[in-house]
Amino acid sequence: MAPTATLGDRSLFPDLSPKAYLNHAAISPPSAPVQAAVAQCLSQYTQQGMGAFMTYLEQREVLRASLATLVNVQPGEIGFVPNTSWGVVFAAMSYPWETGDGVVLLDGEFPTNVTPWQQAASLYGLDIHRINAADFGSPDPGNGLAQLDVALRAGAKVVAVSAVQFQTGMRMPLMAISALAHRHGASVFVDAIQGCGVVPLDFEKLGVDMASCGGHKWMMGLEGSGFIYVRESLGPRLRPRLSAWLSHQDGLGFLFDGPGHLRYDRPIKTDASMVEGGAYNTLGFVAMHTALDLIQSIGVQDIFAHVQRYHDALEPKLTALGLTSLRSPSPGERSGVLAFDVPEAFEPTKLPERLAARGVSASIPDGRLRFAPHWPNALEEVDVVAAAVADAIAEANK
Repeated sequence: MAPTATLGDRSLFPDLSPKAYLNHAAISPPSAPVQAAVAQCLSQYTQQGMGAFMTYLEQREVLRASLATLVNVQPGEIGFVPNTSWGVVFAAMSYPWETGDGVVLLDGEFPTNVTPWQQAASLYGLDIHRINAADFGSPDPGNGLAQLDVALRAGAKVVAVSAVQFQTGMRMPLMAISALAHRHGASVFVDAIQGCGVVPLDFEKLGVDMASCGGHKWMMGLEGSGFIYVRESLGPRLRPRLSAWLSHQDGLGFLFDGPGHLRYDRPIKTDASMVEGGAYNTLGFVAMHTALDLIQSIGVQDIFAHVQRYHDALEPKLTALGLTSLRSPSPGERSGVLAFDVPEAFEPTKLPERLAARGVSASIPDGRLRFAPHWPNALEEVDVVAAAVADAIAEANK
């Protein structure tokens, strides 16, 4: 039976030290069921060696189907990668670029969704079109879309965008971006790591063509495991330049089918599993599978609503202390992240350490104080967090 979770109940994290763990946008701690599943897998490999391989190969196919359900795509459109970055690299290097093509990159994005595209631009002679990510948000999201239209008319063939901006928590208008890109014959690639697991994401409805997501943040798994999505119609057009032995169709067959099956000319796969070129991080995908079962036992829509209630309670308490909330006034632009600009007098770079000393785990990416609760966080924590921030500010003012 799959494990189940309850909103606001952290009993599945008995060893978690902070009173309020609000760093799921960075790394999620593994739950007890995740630890148990990893330990069981390791034990099976310890006892059986190769005998455990097929068991977990089959389990990965169940995970593939669960991930497809999570983002509303087909299982064949899901491939396994070690992290978000590898998925971005694969997409950037495998896209069927032509002379005169360009790529749209957003200022403010996490470097994961910028650096590989810059490298592809250098290698293939692509034009880079830059737009500030904030221009897609309130009060005038049309500003960013207007700039995007100009870039697409100038030959951009891929728009690289995060589902959620890591600094501010702004949810990007993926449906509008995709619709505009498709009108110009371009594709949309999404870095989904700040969305999957906490924000409802329907790739089919949103019009996403490719996406990548690591499993160690809102998915609540471990580092070293992730997935890529490739729209079925796009797969055959890709040029999988970064391929290895398991990228071939029936790549495992020669190991089990007797003599005469070792060949090097088998076609490269055309679905998303083309990214799966070598041995897997089996323990990482076992963790992802168990963590995803917990998330789906609640439902992402309910998790998102719970997190918004947490934000609703915490935001006014912190703005009253002098912090400036970066949360969008538009509910459609909100996510799992609640971020603040902090006055220099409050010594923002020292806040995470001071909060940790008071039992609150938060982070400060690029100078913004970021809180990221998830399903285990209870609303009763809010007063503890607010008091910790007040004490940390008072320490700075001594």
